[in-house]
Amino acid sequence: MDQRPVRRVVTGHDAAGRAIIQEDGAVRRTQRIGGEIGPMFHEVWNTAATPAPIDAASSEPFEPGIVLAPPPNGTRIRVLDIPPEGDAIRRMTPEEAKTHFAEIGAGEASNAAKPGARHALMHRTETIDYGIVIEGELVLIMDEGETTVRAGDIVIQRGTNHGWANRSDRNCRIVFVLIDGVFDESMR
Repeated sequence: MDQRPVRRVVTGHDAAGRAIIQEDGAVRRTQRIGGEIGPMFHEVWNTAATPAPIDAASSEPFEPGIVLAPPPNGTRIRVLDIPPEGDAIRRMTPEEAKTHFAEIGAGEASNAAKPGARHALMHRTETIDYGIVIEGELVLIMDEGETTVRAGDIVIQRGTNHGWANRSDRNCRIVFVLIDGVFDESMR
């Protein structure tokens, strides 16, 4: 699987108010979720409020571990390296899927036990997600229908139940920008 680091460049301001490059290097937080079969999460940045406060030189808000959803009223950007899907995912039980999501604080997001679930890692979050495929391909699986997205394609995920399957023979690298959302009463 692709293990290239994800580079992040963070800007800020010096004491005189001039724009500077505050940080330039590999993201600091990476973690494989779900054991050997799971994706590698590269946590790039998050904000904890909207509008996001902008000051001279603060750094990314601290978070312990990797968390699926953004902070309340916040945002998150991450890169995922998703390996080709094997039989271990296809045979995953709903309990194993829930444990997989619980690793990132989102056990309740798992919908694998839902009648008619079309993939072991079906899930739903109360977020708007922009997914930008930068290499490889993934199959986006919905309750009804599916589509393959490839490098250059962008998915706008609007709080829908979905799963991702890498049915190819190579890694898929995808960038996700997650924005905290609120379900309309009709969507609960």
